[in-house]
Amino acid sequence: MTNIPAPTGKRLIWYLSMEEYIGRQIEQYPAGVFFTWNVNPTVVFGRHQVMAEEVNMDFCKSHDIEMYRRKSGGGCVYTDRGNLMLSYVSASTHAEQVFGNYIEEIAGLLRQLGLRAVRTEHNDILVDERKVSGNACYALKNCTIVHGTLLYDADFEQLRQAITPSREKMAKHGVQSVRQRVRNLRPLLSDVEDINTIARHLTSGLCTDTKQLTAEDITAIDEIESTYLNPNFLYDK
Repeated sequence: MTNIPAPTGKRLIWYLSMEEYIGRQIEQYPAGVFFTWNVNPTVVFGRHQVMAEEVNMDFCKSHDIEMYRRKSGGGCVYTDRGNLMLSYVSASTHAEQVFGNYIEEIAGLLRQLGLRAVRTEHNDILVDERKVSGNACYALKNCTIVHGTLLYDADFEQLRQAITPSREKMAKHGVQSVRQRVRNLRPLLSDVEDINTIARHLTSGLCTDTKQLTAEDITAIDEIESTYLNPNFLYDK
């Protein structure tokens, strides 16, 4: 697998656009591409969700939390600088198999750090029965794109207030709040210096070579990013 380091300081949708861009030329990377990134406080919701039903828009606006829609399915996610984001692009179009195998690899690498990490049937990763990683995938005609979170030191109070899942959804999981379902890894990893240490551990465990983005690559990714900002995409279901 190839690591393509992502530039820092971009919006969440820029990194999603980077996934798409790599997917369009995945034939250059038959073993796939993996990269990590993180962003300022942001809420991203699934392709088929209604923004107003999933996001506390007033709270987000008053706390400078960005809000975007992604092209994959799944639920609403809050992320910030304490949350490591993971992206994987596979040349295979067998999405279900790609998804499951990749999540199991990530769980295995977390177990190497001494964590009791297990993959669930929903392709989340739990540590001691609490969620530390949520993931989603979608397919293009020539590849499968998987992206997910890894909670290291996220602000759970902001998470709780920024996203507003339905009562039915929370009842299904048998819990009282979003905060009860998730946990940060930082208290469990006394030997890990910071979030970048985890990023390096995952990258070295998955990747055998590295390639840098060119100026032309970055310009092309900028163009894809503009499609995420289209109001028809952002606000319509």
